[in-house]
Amino acid sequence: MSFTAKLTVINQPIGLLGGTFDPVHTAHLRLAEEALRQLGLAEVLWIPAGQPHHRAAPLAAPEHRLAMVSLATAGHPRFRVDDAEILNATPGYTVPMLERLRRDLGDRRPLVLLMGADAFLMLTGWHRWRELFRLAHIGIASRPTFPLTPAAMPAELAEEFQRRHGPPAALTQTAAGVIVDFPLSAGTVSATEVRAKLRQGTAADTLLPAPVLDYIHRHHLYSN
Repeated sequence: MSFTAKLTVINQPIGLLGGTFDPVHTAHLRLAEEALRQLGLAEVLWIPAGQPHHRAAPLAAPEHRLAMVSLATAGHPRFRVDDAEILNATPGYTVPMLERLRRDLGDRRPLVLLMGADAFLMLTGWHRWRELFRLAHIGIASRPTFPLTPAAMPAELAEEFQRRHGPPAALTQTAAGVIVDFPLSAGTVSATEVRAKLRQGTAADTLLPAPVLDYIHRHHLYSN
């Protein structure tokens, strides 16, 4: 069941962190922690994807990916997991997911869709991408390797960025439509890299939360 009913701090934005989480790793957790701190979020709602439409099917089954996200976030009082998307058998899109959350949380609560700068630079390829701005703010985790300058963006996206970009304080002034960015100083890691290490049997303990690594070993995930 969804945990959206437990989100109770009305005047603070809620961060939304979606992904396949195949598997969830330390870079996901760092992004969520920094978003909480730098953007003044009340909580981060983790939303594992079931059948993403824009990439190959995840290697781990939905029940395993949901279990791993639940284990990774269990000790944090401001992390919640929403399982509605991962239990959906049809390919999911971001706009319908946000519309579902709006039905649950109302039109006035600020929602912040969290993503990396690399994902933001490809936003114009998303389904109904312009409608994202009527449903949520966008919080971009930026790194030097993905500069957030209009010159690095497609023209349509650069126009939206210049019109909507603002400071974190702007997130509380309206429910949606602002673009903010926040720096991530720590190094990054990809799920592809984690899976490669697991297949090769090399150490991955610094890349995965301990309960997640234990779960992967117990269920023989990503081993071949």
